[in-house]
Amino acid sequence: MEKYKVMIIGCGRVAVKHLKAISKNARKCELAALVDVSEEAARRLSPDAAYFSDYKKAIDEVKPDIVAVTVPSGLHFEIAKYAMEHGCNLLLEKPMTMSSSESKQIYDISKSTGKKIAMGHIYRYFPIVGLVHDDIDDGKFGKVTHGSIFVRWGHGDDYYQSAAWRGTWKSDGGALMNQTIHAIDLLVWLMGSSPVEATSMISQRKAKIEAEDLGMAILKMDDGSLASIEGTTCTSDKDKCAEFSVFCENGTISMGIRKGKPQLNIRDINGKKINGRYITRQIKKGGIGSLLGAANPHTAIYEDLILSLDTGKEPVADAKAGYTSVDNLMGIYKSAKTKAVVKLPLDEDFSSVDMTGFFGG
Repeated sequence: MEKYKVMIIGCGRVAVKHLKAISKNARKCELAALVDVSEEAARRLSPDAAYFSDYKKAIDEVKPDIVAVTVPSGLHFEIAKYAMEHGCNLLLEKPMTMSSSESKQIYDISKSTGKKIAMGHIYRYFPIVGLVHDDIDDGKFGKVTHGSIFVRWGHGDDYYQSAAWRGTWKSDGGALMNQTIHAIDLLVWLMGSSPVEATSMISQRKAKIEAEDLGMAILKMDDGSLASIEGTTCTSDKDKCAEFSVFCENGTISMGIRKGKPQLNIRDINGKKINGRYITRQIKKGGIGSLLGAANPHTAIYEDLILSLDTGKEPVADAKAGYTSVDNLMGIYKSAKTKAVVKLPLDEDFSSVDMTGFFGG
C-alpha cells in the first residue's frame, strides 16, 4: 500500500507535534519534505528530510498528497490556495485565514477542487468529546440552554518577543484569534446551532503587543441559546487552562485541560456524575490508548484526514469549520471595534487588519 506523502510548511514549535503525529501514523503516511525560510529550523526538526526554502517549488517538485501548513497565520491564505490549486489536501493550523472573505475563498476552493481540509481545531479531537457531541446532537441531554468557555493561556513577554509577528493584527491577532478560536469552534459545534449575533469587548492588560491579551464575548445562537467566551494570555504561564461547558435541560457537560491534564465533569439531570459511562464507551470505541489522545491531538487529526482521503467522508474539523470559526471570530472583533451587536454570518468582509490602531499607536 502506498503511503500518503506529507509536506510540512513551517518548521516552528507546532511542527514538532506534526512530525510526531506523522510518525504515529507511519503505516499510512510519511514525511516527504520540509519547507521553511530557515534551513537550520528544518534540520533541527528532521535532519534527513528533503528541504526547500520555496513552498511553490516544493509543491511543484514533490507533489505531496497532504500539505501541513504551520506558518504564521497571516501566510495561511496564499499557501493554502496554492496547495489546493496544485492538487494537495491540507492539514491547516488555526485560524484558517485572517479574514472572513479569505476563509470563504479557501472553503470554496476546497469544494470546487474536491480537496480535503482538516483544521487544527484540536479540541474536537480530544477523547470523549465526539461521544458528548453525538449525545447532545441526538437530544439525550434535552434542550441546550447555554454554553461557556474560558481559555486562560498565560504567556510572558518572552513568548511575544520570540518572533516579530506574534501579537500583530496582520499575522497573528490576539488572545481570541490565536489562543481561543478553536475553543470557540468547539463550543459552537457542541451546542449544535449557529451564531446569529455577536457582542464583545477586548482589552490590553499586560502584553506589549498590537492586539488584545484579553477578550470577552457573547454569541446568540439561532435556537435562542447563548454562549459566553473568555480568552486571555494575561494569566500565569505556569497554570495554562481551558474549560468548555454546555448546559442542557437534562444535564451539564464540562470538559477541560489544566497544566496538560484533562478534566471531565458530566452530570445527569439529578446532578449525578456520569463520567464513567463515557470513559467506558471511549475505551470500547478506541481502546484504552485512546484516552491519552489529549497528549498530542494532532495524531488524531492525521488519522481523521487519512480516513477522509480513504473514504471520501469529511474530516471532523473540516473546511466549513475553518471558515465559520473565522467568520464568527471576525464578528466578535467587529463588535469590539464598532461597540455594537454584529449580525452573523457577516455580510461583508472583515479582517484582523481592520483592527489596526484599535489600542492606539
